[in-house]
Amino acid sequence: MCAEIKKKPLIMKQPLMQQMMYALIPIHLAAIYFFGWRTLLIVAAVDAAGFLFEYIFARVYKQQVSSAVFVTNALFALSLPPTIPIWIAILGIAFGIVFGKMVFGGFGRNIFNPAITGRAFVYVSFGVSMTGRFIQPVTGGVLRGFAVWAPSTAPDVLTSTTPLAIQYGGESVPWLKLLLGNTSGSMGETCAVLIILTGLYLVIRKTASFRIILGGLLAYAAVQAVFWLAGLGKPMDPLHGIVSGSLLYGLVYMATDPISSSQTTEGGRWIFGCFVGALIALIRTFSSWPEAVTFAILIANMFAPLLDYGMKQAKQARAGRAKPA
Repeated sequence: MCAEIKKKPLIMKQPLMQQMMYALIPIHLAAIYFFGWRTLLIVAAVDAAGFLFEYIFARVYKQQVSSAVFVTNALFALSLPPTIPIWIAILGIAFGIVFGKMVFGGFGRNIFNPAITGRAFVYVSFGVSMTGRFIQPVTGGVLRGFAVWAPSTAPDVLTSTTPLAIQYGGESVPWLKLLLGNTSGSMGETCAVLIILTGLYLVIRKTASFRIILGGLLAYAAVQAVFWLAGLGKPMDPLHGIVSGSLLYGLVYMATDPISSSQTTEGGRWIFGCFVGALIALIRTFSSWPEAVTFAILIANMFAPLLDYGMKQAKQARAGRAKPA
């Protein structure tokens, strides 16, 4: 008798991706706490759409759906403003999954981080929805956002700028607000303390590369400090720049993507992280877009294969010189 052929599970289990989802649980809870339960609707809609589009392509490629898609969905959704229309969020994740991942052949073959790809598409295509209006967090009561559907949209609680844009205008946002997340901004990017703590968890679990994160922070701080002290471009000190906007969120969760970042641990990931950090400082300072993290990571993704090739060639050359004659 022929042995019974077991069908593969629909979803491919990936322990690293499970660790990422565990780390994102506090970020989801913080998003609800600050911006109400509508954030969960956005996450659910993005999750369903992202899974559907990967499933369709996986059937064509005769592959399993990777559990990485749920990390992509979560990272993309949490990078959006709490007022984003649901249909734009769905369109964005569809673009990210299809053109940032599946057109390359599926999991493990993509050049660009799919969550960042989707965010860039939405940012460029629907600029007003992404940058025009940000809602202040829910105030009052112990439960805050857990007690409401969404923050009030009355004029007195709306702001047209994020803390990053405010500081580029020469004003200063209080440190406590930036650290604890009590500011306007994208749903999962405002609370610097939570991002730092979950980032430490990912580094300890060896899910995220500390070389990329630390390299990015050091390079951004160094380059931004030069611009700030020299009075070039837009005035912002590097410490405020680190805890404002999506810099921490992007470095911890997206730049460390094991597929689209550098694969060489000895030096490549240090260089990759430094490249991302320096690009963020350059784009923030000299471009018309204050939020540069999306484009910095995409550019670094594009050069990651070349960087890895160069590092491997250099390693082989060193090994050849070390051999006795």
